[in-house]
Order: sequence, then structure tokens, then C-alpha cells
Amino acid sequence: MKSLNIGDLNIRVPIIQGGMGIGISLSKLASAVANMGGVGIISTVGIGLTGKQKNLGWKKGNIEGVRQEIRKARELTSGVLGVNIMSVLTDFSDMVRTSIDEGIDIIFSGAGLPLDLPSYLVKGAKTKLVPIVSSGRAANIIAQKWQQNYNYLPDAFVVEGPKAGGHLGFKANALEEVGNKLENLVAEVIKVASDLKEKFNKEIPVIAAGGIFNGRDIKEIMKQGASAVQLGTRFVATKECDASEEFKQAVVDANESDIQIIKSPVGMPGRSIFNKFLQEARDGERRPTVCRHNCIRSCNPKTTLYCISDALLAAFKGNLKDGFAFVGSNAGRVKRISTVKEIFDELQDEYKLAE
Repeated sequence: MKSLNIGDLNIRVPIIQGGMGIGISLSKLASAVANMGGVGIISTVGIGLTGKQKNLGWKKGNIEGVRQEIRKARELTSGVLGVNIMSVLTDFSDMVRTSIDEGIDIIFSGAGLPLDLPSYLVKGAKTKLVPIVSSGRAANIIAQKWQQNYNYLPDAFVVEGPKAGGHLGFKANALEEVGNKLENLVAEVIKVASDLKEKFNKEIPVIAAGGIFNGRDIKEIMKQGASAVQLGTRFVATKECDASEEFKQAVVDANESDIQIIKSPVGMPGRSIFNKFLQEARDGERRPTVCRHNCIRSCNPKTTLYCISDALLAAFKGNLKDGFAFVGSNAGRVKRISTVKEIFDELQDEYKLAE
């Protein structure tokens, strides 16, 4: 595989590990991926609930959690590290400022349009800014706003298609539309990146995400112009993943029929392993009595069927009776717990053998 350059950052293997929260991708998984030459990503959502800082409260706990996890990862790798920060988080600004202050290499941001992300860069900061988009239109809007308001262009784009895990940037009835196939979305965003290069002379690589499982998938999407790929679910069932063993085993045990689209309290559809908790939530048996975190701007605690932060935290800890696992469309193909090195070796061997 050809290495990836994002500005002056050289990424030896063009594989980015997707950010997965709450607590699924922290310093242990991110550093293992970075050590293999890819980009390891720490998910910031609810990070303050996962460790010793959980008693500090949502805001202070998350700030301290991001700081600690970045520093832990830096102790474990000299490779490229990123953070994933959802733009709908109520503490978005704190997460961005803290990550830049800690010298993170890349900030990946989606779940909405992070239109003010460049405003947080400070003099001397080397952090790269990479929006996650689900259409050429979204990529174009972000690029125009960033250029107009901050004289800054995205350092790369992640294009996330409808087969991704977790929250999806599509309406539920648009997930199967031909125009929303990953290869079509990648082509749209490549066109935007090409136009920006012609106008501003800046190389903006396009990273494909959602439904990519093996080396053949990587070769196919890179033939169509993607410079790199992002994978999440493949890295869940690894020894290095920060999730509980119960969470990992739930992914290994899942069949294709177990993976369903759900309506998230965030207001977006999401892909997950359907279980008893989600059925109870659908039946109205999991409504929260109070909002304990105030974590997502778009969540209305008065009408939501369940607290997504509490559910994802429970799953991270291994309590699938009170939570659930977000996964990509190919989770049913994961049949064992392996290591990050084994996955990288498999992907590169498959890539070489693919026509």
C-alpha cells in the first residue's frame, strides 16, 4: 500500500482506525494501531466516565480524560495519533482545545458540520483538521466556510458511507440509495478535493470509511481514488481494544441478522447489534427520569427512549443488559479475537493478492 501524506505528516500504512466511543478506542488500541504504521484514534465522547476522572463531573472529567489518554498513548507509541470529536457534543470546544494543547496530530470531527473547527488552532499548533462527511455537498460547505472565515482548508476528508457503524449521516430511508454507495460518495468528495487543489494548490487526500473489511475492499476503493481507508469494527475484536471482553465477544458472536438500524437519541439512525436492551428501549421501558450528563446538543431528555451515554458506558464495561454495541455492517464476519498486528498483516496480504 502506498503511504499517506496529510500535510507534513507521513503515515506509512494508509489505514486509519475509526474512533469508537464510549471507551472502545482509547490509548491502548490507538497506540497499537499507530505502532503498526497507521493512525490510531482516541474517541473523546464520554471519555471522562471511563477512568479515575469519572468523579470530576462531565466537563472536568472529559477534559482530564482526553489529556490522560493522549499522554498514555504518547508513552506507548511514536506513531501518528488522532482524536475523534463529535461536533454535536456540548463540550466540543473543551475537547478540541485540550487535544490541540496536548499536541495531537489530527482531529477528526463529524456528527454534524464542524464549521468553526479552525478557530481553535493556536499559533505554532501542528494539529491537522479532518472533517468527516457523508456527501460532496457537505465537504464543499465545510471547505468554503473554513476558507472564507479562517483562510484554512481541510487537511483531508473522511467520507463515511451508510455501511459504517454507530451514528450515520443519512436519513434511515436513504441508506440503500444507489447514490449513497461508498464509491459514489468517494467520487463526489474527490471532485471537491480536486477543485480545491486547482484553486488553492493544496493536496487534500480523501479517506474512505464504512463497510471496508478486508484488503480486497481497500484495493477496490483505492483504485477509485481514495488515498486511505478508515476501519472501526475490525479493530474491536482485538486484544488491544479498550472495550471489555464481554463487548468484544458480543461482536464475535453476532450474526448478520443481529445487526440492525436503530433510532438514536442523537437524532440520527445508527447501526448496532440489536439486543434485549434495545427492544426494551423501543417498548418505552428504558426512559431516563433525569438527564445526568447533558452531553449531546440534539438529545431531548424529555422525549428520548434511553440515555445513550449510560447505555454505551454500560456496554464498554461489559454490561450488555443495560447497553448495546455499535458496529459496522460487516460485524457478522468477525469470528475471533485477534491482535492489531494480525489484522494489519492480513489486510496487507489480502491487498497484495487482490487483482
